Amino acid sequence: MAELSTLAKPYAKAAFDYAKEHNAINEWERFLSVASSIVDNEEFTSILNNPAISAPQKTTVLMDVYTKQASGDSLLAKTLDSVASHGVDVSGVARVLGMSPSKALANFIAQLSEHDRLALLPQIYTQYSKLKSQELKQVDAYVTSAYPLTSDQRKTLQERLAVSTGAIVILHEEVDPALLGGATIKVGDKFTDGSVRGKLKQLKTQLTA
Repeated sequence: MAELSTLAKPYAKAAFDYAKEHNAINEWERFLSVASSIVDNEEFTSILNNPAISAPQKTTVLMDVYTKQASGDSLLAKTLDSVASHGVDVSGVARVLGMSPSKALANFIAQLSEHDRLALLPQIYTQYSKLKSQELKQVDAYVTSAYPLTSDQRKTLQERLAVSTGAIVILHEEVDPALLGGATIKVGDKFTDGSVRGKLKQLKTQLTA
């Protein structure tokens, strides 16, 4: 996985730099998110691994299936299955739906396909999202609490974390009754255990030391 992440970095950087220059950061992120889910599809994997399907054909399939998925078409899986089984040329679907992706996005996918790098799209999406967070000075905070946070608790936590990190804080919440009370917070490599379970564990350690 580390190797794939390393390979994906220059592509993610190139995509982000272009998107930033053209004020299309969110558009590219949405595209990479959907494209990643397509690449993870079992039927599309069979297309990637099929030597009889050329790089331009793989580009066409991905872009057209992207358009169908972006439009909420429930026939996505059937379309992929048909392409994988019969090598059907589905070019033109995007034009029919009137939702053709921008030329830059299509060119980006074409370059990935030409260098046999379409399988890297999930890693490229992850790296791109990190670059976006750094650019916008956003940080992800993973909060696990014994009980659901109230709106006031959530606001207070975000404000305090924003002050300590100097960034906009995106909260990811999870409830775990086993904590008994309080919460744990993870921001980057920093982990804070303010749960009742954590305090009891610490007390036990001190008593048995």
